[in-house]
Amino acid sequence: MLENVLIGCYLSILGLLAIYGFHRSQLVYLFFKTREKVPVPMGRFEEKDLPIITVQLPLFNERYVCERLIEAVAEFDYPLDKLEIQVLDDSTDDTTEIARKKVYEVAERGFQISLIHRTDRSGYKAGALENGLRTSKGELVAVFDADFQPPPGILREIVDFFVDPKVGMVQARWDHINRRYSMLTRIQSLMLDGHFVIEHGARQRSGRFFNFNGTAGIWRISTIHDAGGWEHDTLTEDMDLSYRAQLRGWKFLYLPEVVAPAEIPVEMASFKSQQHRWAKGSIQVCKKMLPTILRADVPFKVKMEAFFHLTNNFAYILMILLALLLMPNLLVRTEHGWREVLLIDLPLFMGTTFSIGTFYVVAHKQLYGSPWRAIAKVPLLMSLGIGLSINNAKAVLEGVFGHETPFVRTAKHGVESNDGNWKKKKYRAKKGIVPLIELAFAAYFIFTIYVAVTGGHWVSIPFLLLFLFGYLYVGMFSIYQKR
Repeated sequence: MLENVLIGCYLSILGLLAIYGFHRSQLVYLFFKTREKVPVPMGRFEEKDLPIITVQLPLFNERYVCERLIEAVAEFDYPLDKLEIQVLDDSTDDTTEIARKKVYEVAERGFQISLIHRTDRSGYKAGALENGLRTSKGELVAVFDADFQPPPGILREIVDFFVDPKVGMVQARWDHINRRYSMLTRIQSLMLDGHFVIEHGARQRSGRFFNFNGTAGIWRISTIHDAGGWEHDTLTEDMDLSYRAQLRGWKFLYLPEVVAPAEIPVEMASFKSQQHRWAKGSIQVCKKMLPTILRADVPFKVKMEAFFHLTNNFAYILMILLALLLMPNLLVRTEHGWREVLLIDLPLFMGTTFSIGTFYVVAHKQLYGSPWRAIAKVPLLMSLGIGLSINNAKAVLEGVFGHETPFVRTAKHGVESNDGNWKKKKYRAKKGIVPLIELAFAAYFIFTIYVAVTGGHWVSIPFLLLFLFGYLYVGMFSIYQKR
């Protein structure tokens, strides 16, 4: 009886993970099906009719990158009388003075730029953005986080899409300043490229909802107000506002050819902190918005895509349950032949891994032409995803049970080349018990592989190695880089 329960639970979890994997295949299919539906502006603004754009730069303790960001915005190719820059600073360190000096320097060059400093940090980033809108002059608002280096022409490339009065937001694609810094940044780049190229492209062009990514995009300010404004009851205020606005009928556009480069985390703990915030925030939005979306008068395809989008992070809990059940499953199935494994286990594993691999390889090929480097990285990407499962499952459970935590911003070190200087810099992620649990899971999988070898389950070993390497890599680097 217990044997049947274990096998049933194991196969059920593997099947659910396969469903989420197959959903990625559907997105790849939609991507190719709609690839010719490239957004084009309805018209062009005359120079004299260009709308005023308020550029908001939210900062919180960004001493290494705030000057770089402000200087990049000061290079924008947009009329000075139609450009307003707000540096929204909630910092508690010397970032405020560094930014103030840079703001004064840029103002001397004729820009309408101001530093708005808050001391209470209520609402975190969402609160800072909302506070800035109270005094903004613009019809449109562009947001760029501290780790970005937006190119000079980005406003010009986007603004004409707002000739259409139904367009509420336009999102640019992220690029990665320090993509080649380390294996961690290379894998992150591949993950983000999959999100921006396949997910955003497929969702937007097929008429499904997609979300503003919190930065590198422009909003119509009346859209923000019509949707209820920035709210700070979730850690992903951008996703929350995106769904509220699209339910109100506003059109969102994604422009993959418009690129905004940004720095991605070089430290494992900072990367995990970012992933934790995104995972927890998406579950908070799921609880808040999914019932409304499912009841809304929108097409069924929109509801289904929103369901998969907002529940996708539950896969991390399934991943942990699968990891725990792998060894008991091997033990109770020692009497079963290899045919059962080939007919049941292998198709589910391969279906999931093939779907994930195809998703990222296609994205890489679209951007860089050759798929081979992406193919080589896919096993590492899947291992990293497995290694993140404990960190992100914790975030999911906090989101489900309403455990309140502050908005923890991702540390930026101004790293653009492989010089390692971040190790001597001030901002470091906090320590915790999660890395020890990850190493405990790695030890568990060493024993699981031993069980597989002694039981003759040779087909399972490559998949078990993915789990072992993922937990070992994430756990060891989390501890090592905190030294």
